[in-house]
Amino acid sequence: MSQPPNLDEEDKLKSQGYELIAGIDEVGRGALAGPVVAGAVILPHPASLPWFELVRDSKELTSRKRESLFDLINKEAVAVGIGIVPPQVIDSINILKATKLAMVQAVEKLPKQPHFLIIDRVTLSQCPIPQRGITRGDKLCLSIACASIIAKVTRDRMMEEFDQIYPGYGFAQHKGYGTGMHISCLQKLGASPIHRLYFAPVRNLIASQNSGHLALGQPVATTSLFNLTCVDKDEPVH
Repeated sequence: MSQPPNLDEEDKLKSQGYELIAGIDEVGRGALAGPVVAGAVILPHPASLPWFELVRDSKELTSRKRESLFDLINKEAVAVGIGIVPPQVIDSINILKATKLAMVQAVEKLPKQPHFLIIDRVTLSQCPIPQRGITRGDKLCLSIACASIIAKVTRDRMMEEFDQIYPGYGFAQHKGYGTGMHISCLQKLGASPIHRLYFAPVRNLIASQNSGHLALGQPVATTSLFNLTCVDKDEPVH
């Protein structure tokens, strides 16, 4: 496992006079189905809680560790906010704008107004709060890593609920990402109400089926299915 994220960035901002510093991250940007979810977390500062050293970017943790840390973060953080943008909105405004919208929502849901935002990779021009986008922020900054855990657990739970509402797609297993299992189910069942219809894999598959070029159950060429021009390339399949 990688080195744990630290509070160096938060310490620096604290020394500059910023009191409440929120870390922000999202999950689900690269999925073919379900919402994009953002978390915002303000950690107590100064503080050195025992579980801090267990925190990593959510992608590096097992589901059990994420669940445990999710509870600790909600219990001991100064504030936690969650933003959720559904697939219909993603289709209408594009995934990058939807990601930023979810992040703004997460900030707005914080019960305390932050004085500064540290965000994984992006900045939020529509948000007036001072901010900084940090490359690999979920691996470097403790607040951002905590936000990634909040977002990941929230979204995973939603996808498990969707698995009950729309059975047969395996949402509880792949969480909406483009696994072989997911593509196979999509071929057989067509798109569900939570699929992102304008994402290339879904759009191309529907077009092929509608044109009669894709026989039911026939393997699909990987090159056409994974032409994810609008997807975060760093987002792994979970």
